[in-house]
Amino acid sequence: MHVIALSETTAAMVELVGGKAAGLGELIRRGERVPPGFCVTTEAHKLGVIPQAEIVAAYERLGGGPVAVRSSATAEDLPDASFAGQQDTVLNVTGAAELSAAIRTCWDSLHTPRATAYRNARAIDHQAVRMGVVVQRMITPAVAGVLFTANPVTGRRDEMAVDAAPGLGTTVVDGAAAVDHYVLDGATRDDSGSLTSAQLAELRATGERVQGHFGRPQDVEWAFDGEGVLWLLQSRPITSLFPLPPATGKPLPRVYLEFGHVQGMLQPVTPMGMSTLRSQIEAMLASLGVRVEIVDIGGRLYGDLTELARSRSSRKRLVKLMAVDFGPRAQAVMEHVLADPRFAPASGSGERRGAAKASSLRTAGRAVAGILRALARPDAARIRMFEAIEQMRVRSAAPDDLRTAADRLRFLRATDTEDSADAIMWPIVAGMLAAALPASLLRGVASPDEIHTVLGGMPHNVTIEMDLALWRLAQGAAEHRQLLLDTPAEELATRYLSGTLPDIGLAAFLDAYGHRGVAEVDLGVPRWAEDPTPVFAAIANYLRVTDPGQGPDQRFRRAAAAAETALEELAARARRRRPVRGRLAVFLLRRARSLAGLREAGKFAGLYPLRETRRQLLLIGADLAAAGLLEQPDDIMFLTLDEADTAVHQSADHRATVASRRTVHRRELRRRSVPVALLSDGTDVETVLPPTPAPDGALAGVGASAGRVTGPARVVDDPSTAHIEPGEVLVAATTDPGWTPLFLTASALVTETGAIMAHGPTVAREYGIPAVICVPDATRAISTGQLVTVDGAAGTVTVH
Repeated sequence: MHVIALSETTAAMVELVGGKAAGLGELIRRGERVPPGFCVTTEAHKLGVIPQAEIVAAYERLGGGPVAVRSSATAEDLPDASFAGQQDTVLNVTGAAELSAAIRTCWDSLHTPRATAYRNARAIDHQAVRMGVVVQRMITPAVAGVLFTANPVTGRRDEMAVDAAPGLGTTVVDGAAAVDHYVLDGATRDDSGSLTSAQLAELRATGERVQGHFGRPQDVEWAFDGEGVLWLLQSRPITSLFPLPPATGKPLPRVYLEFGHVQGMLQPVTPMGMSTLRSQIEAMLASLGVRVEIVDIGGRLYGDLTELARSRSSRKRLVKLMAVDFGPRAQAVMEHVLADPRFAPASGSGERRGAAKASSLRTAGRAVAGILRALARPDAARIRMFEAIEQMRVRSAAPDDLRTAADRLRFLRATDTEDSADAIMWPIVAGMLAAALPASLLRGVASPDEIHTVLGGMPHNVTIEMDLALWRLAQGAAEHRQLLLDTPAEELATRYLSGTLPDIGLAAFLDAYGHRGVAEVDLGVPRWAEDPTPVFAAIANYLRVTDPGQGPDQRFRRAAAAAETALEELAARARRRRPVRGRLAVFLLRRARSLAGLREAGKFAGLYPLRETRRQLLLIGADLAAAGLLEQPDDIMFLTLDEADTAVHQSADHRATVASRRTVHRRELRRRSVPVALLSDGTDVETVLPPTPAPDGALAGVGASAGRVTGPARVVDDPSTAHIEPGEVLVAATTDPGWTPLFLTASALVTETGAIMAHGPTVAREYGIPAVICVPDATRAISTGQLVTVDGAAGTVTVH
């Protein structure tokens, strides 16, 4: 079939007619006004020959005259790939010869550099894409434009946005001229610009219908002709919208804060990882006396903070909590939310308040005792902590008598009643407080970068110890230098796992740290022991360091020595200028140097049970794959534990569910921006904040580690394959402990998210490299190779 009437195309025919034609056909079938036309199918494109006779016949049935010829690729107008403007449209085509030439133009546009680059960015197979071509009667518009049935800037689903201009709609979609912009929120509008209030009302009503047709927000191209008749020229999903929070049945509006970036993780969590993390985070917060429900939005971890925001007692602490644990971006959005009258304090049940208060008092008592105990005897607190971590490692191991999938499931569901949380938690909290409080106590006496210097080179940090162990391994592998430098990391990993790589001591390193990895809190992500590709990439980076003085062990020693010197100088000044507060601040800074490095230990400990859980799940997955209930063992990571249970005990076949979830997961992996906070109507709270001007044209962020460095930028999306030359500035959306080996060769760190006490900035301080966090769109504003200056004290990044 080479030519088909547009009215006969359906959503099920994307592979035959392409995304644009399928969408237009659905609009026609639902009674919307669409210019009549036909589609030259992908079968004709596959043959490479224009079916001249069929096209001429269809053109004549259309009545001849001017037509619009538009590309309709099979990978176009998809839920996560609109291909907006990537392929060609030819307008006002008249006659058979011009029509054939226009169709050829559309076919050729499938392989333009811009279309090819767009597919590359979305991992779309070039060979699998075919081009259909839509031919429609040409509408001569008086005014045309684009309608978004949800606000694409803020994400609000109760607002629509319209861009309009007189004449052809190409001036709007190409951005070639000024346009009239309207936000439709249901309020009455005066006639203004190129559209009347009646036309805006008609567009809003049409948008509601079209969104109802397709079941999700739409990007609609439209035109009013000279007689005021509205025509729809295209409808496709809005691909940029972040998913809505799930319906809860609770009072609206609600506010959700993204929790994943605290762990340096913005990628989506697998379903199995999500089910585990939700319960773990809720339990951890509950132990601190904070009740927060964790919800899955777009595969990310969001905490519902609505009740805390509306609580008279809790809301007072929220902004300070944001500053310490979540960073200044979260602090800014929470200040905005608390000023919103919709989140004004609400009275609740006295019984609930009483129960919550009693629970909080119990938690507060334990906290005070644990914190004071750690501050009084930090060495003893560290010993207790690492004893508790070792006990956790031993207890997490599965017994030897697990034989069947059912046995393994019972083990995973069993509750460990031995509680070592206090021994691990309160020394960490004590260290964080000791590091955070001196800044206010020494305001006017010490600058923030001085305090950052004192907090550099911090001992007792398991992540630093891991990185330095890998550095020593690299130094000991000098005889294999060229092999490790010249062979791709993926190939080295394959050879290591197959036992064909020379022994460089990696087995001992993985025995201690192989349970770690990027996004390691997600059960669905392989550990380094399973795939050591990132470890080999880091080793190659270390081997490129040829100046012994730039070795990370030397840099760490220098940072530690500078910290001790700065602390002594600061102590003398503080005691002289503020005898009481100064002595307290110095005491806390000394305790911070004993305890703050323990911050990484809590997460490190929690990875032991996660490692065993993942191992058991993969064994269950292997059994289910052998039974034909899954395609491969790691498919189990795209189920929940309850779904795995039904597969094991009821032989439920979840292959279709896994395939669907993998598709969504791959789509979300390509998302480059994740909102810090969302409202229940989809509003990305940051988009409604007043913009903060960057000083002198620099990119503004938050200084998280002192120092000033100028060097070439290296923008990194995936640390497992990153090549960082010594002296380069690492620019990333976010970082977690799995990234920190890259810090050993980087001269500075720039991230889009983070908090001053988060993993990345903490390790940066300890290596003595400048860090600026919370730089909006840093990975897009900065390109690899550009010379940049990172000023950790000023919190700025200047692109030269």
